[in-house]
Amino acid sequence: QVQLVESGGGSVQAGGSLRLSCAISGATLSTCMGWFRQAPGNERVGVAALDIGGNTQYADSVKGRFTISQDTEKNILYLQMNSLEPDDTAMYYCALGTPVYRSGCLGLNGMDYWGEGTLVTISS
Repeated sequence: QVQLVESGGGSVQAGGSLRLSCAISGATLSTCMGWFRQAPGNERVGVAALDIGGNTQYADSVKGRFTISQDTEKNILYLQMNSLEPDDTAMYYCALGTPVYRSGCLGLNGMDYWGEGTLVTISS
C-alpha cells in the first residue's frame, strides 16, 4: 500500500523560506513524483515535478524560487521554497503517478497517489 505523508508547512512572512517533505512508503510503478497546491477557491495545480530520469518541471509562477529534489535512500521528496509570496499560500500535496500529454508530470490526471497535504501560509 502506497502512503505519502507531507510535512514542513507553516506560516512565514513574504520573502521567507520553507522546505516541504513527503515521506513515501510502499512499492509503486510511478514514474513521476510531484508537488501540487490548492489555494482556497482555486483548482489544484502542479507546482514542481521530478521524473524517473531526474528531469524536473516547474510551474512558471515558481521557477527560480522553488526546487524539487529527492533523497532516494530515505525515500523522501522535498520542495525547497524560497522568496515566498502571499500568492504561494495554499495547501500543498505530494503525489506519484505517470506523465500525461502536454502537462507531463505536472498533470493532475496522471497522478495515482496523493498525500493529505500540508498548509503553507505566507503573510505580507
